[in-house]
Amino acid sequence: MQEFSMYFEEGWQHIADLGGYDHILFIMALCAVYTLKDWKKVLILVTAFTLGHSVTLALSVLNIVRVPTDLIEFLIPVTIVLTALANVFRGGKEPGRVKWNYFFALFFGLVHGMGFSNYLRSMLGSQTDILQPLLAFNLGLEFGQLIIVTIVLLISQLVILVGKAPRRDWTLFLSAAIFGVAFVMSIERFGIILEK
Repeated sequence: MQEFSMYFEEGWQHIADLGGYDHILFIMALCAVYTLKDWKKVLILVTAFTLGHSVTLALSVLNIVRVPTDLIEFLIPVTIVLTALANVFRGGKEPGRVKWNYFFALFFGLVHGMGFSNYLRSMLGSQTDILQPLLAFNLGLEFGQLIIVTIVLLISQLVILVGKAPRRDWTLFLSAAIFGVAFVMSIERFGIILEK
């Protein structure tokens, strides 16, 4: 039980670490078009993201799938750019079909899972029984993501209801800001790939 708690804590602290803000930006981009009343839809999206990264996290830790770290570090901000851009192109409107958002969250989760894998692999060392640590780490990641989602939805609710900002304007502002940060990150990381 102590090992489970340790990996659970590592999972939520890893996703909530401001030093690894790329994952936080992705979660923010995912829920930028929603408010508190849409919490069920957001929960589905975040769970889809968790399912996606759980698969590639397991495959990577088991050495079944190996993708160069530099490529993954570049693709992660690209997923953020695409998600934020989709929000902007929709004009800040909530997606009409959650199924597409679910698919993209799942697919982009596959990419992010490979980003988490190096961290988890270094924690596991030569340990062969990885099922419990993997489960605990993923549950911790999900818990951390839900904390981020709650904060973003509460801020959005305050800005829209208390600050009287139109929902569309707030969504476009938040998505454009996320896009800008992720776009710069993508260019920087692409430069690292070119240098090698």
